[in-house]
Amino acid sequence: MLEKCEGIVIRTNHYGETNKVVTLYTREWGKVGVMARGAKKPNSRLAAITQPFTYGYFLVQRGKGLGGLQQGDMISSMRHIKEDIFLTAYASYIVDLTDKSCEEKKPNPFLFELVHQTLNYINEGYDPEILTNIFEMKMLNTIGLYPVLNKCAVCGSGDGNFSFSIRENGLICHRCLHKDPYHFKISQATVKLLRLFYYIDLSRLGNISVKEETKRELKRVISAYYDEYSGLQLKTKKFLNQMNQLDNLRQ
Repeated sequence: MLEKCEGIVIRTNHYGETNKVVTLYTREWGKVGVMARGAKKPNSRLAAITQPFTYGYFLVQRGKGLGGLQQGDMISSMRHIKEDIFLTAYASYIVDLTDKSCEEKKPNPFLFELVHQTLNYINEGYDPEILTNIFEMKMLNTIGLYPVLNKCAVCGSGDGNFSFSIRENGLICHRCLHKDPYHFKISQATVKLLRLFYYIDLSRLGNISVKEETKRELKRVISAYYDEYSGLQLKTKKFLNQMNQLDNLRQ
């Protein structure tokens, strides 16, 4: 049975000499795998539509097992991402995090919009580091993590100077710092951005200008939280970190 879906290519694997197994994240079906026969041939009509990050409509022969990709109608190739190795590193991490966090065939239109909007903003030239932090914060619920960010995770107070506690699963106020001697001391700007990134509607994103020191704090807290609770060890995250280190040395 032929069915049409709106999707994004989040992973490709070679299969034989000429075929690809393509993982799509779709609005209608969630994450699905499809066989793209002949897609590795340069003159194949499926060659362009099965490139990583490609956004479009896909016509799939669906069955019990792996579906068959019949044709595709490209909306965006995310060309600027593919032309920049640093942007490619950020986008690769985003689709890898999506892939590893989602079960097969579980539709989540909210997550589809999040992935699409994030890649689109990166492609349009918005700050990829901040967009990646926003994506990580908004993916937490999908992974089953719910940090306390609107009040102190210990006493429940909504006011005070806050730090971040991995142990207490969220923000802790200055009155409760003794509960976690290993808390992260962070600026109040970082506190506000952690909250903003977690709750923001990405479609309403404006220009967010963030100081380098604040960026470092955000990365430190978010990475430590993921390392402690997510159970994910992604090669794309390690590669992204290596790329950032090279970029810092170059500057």
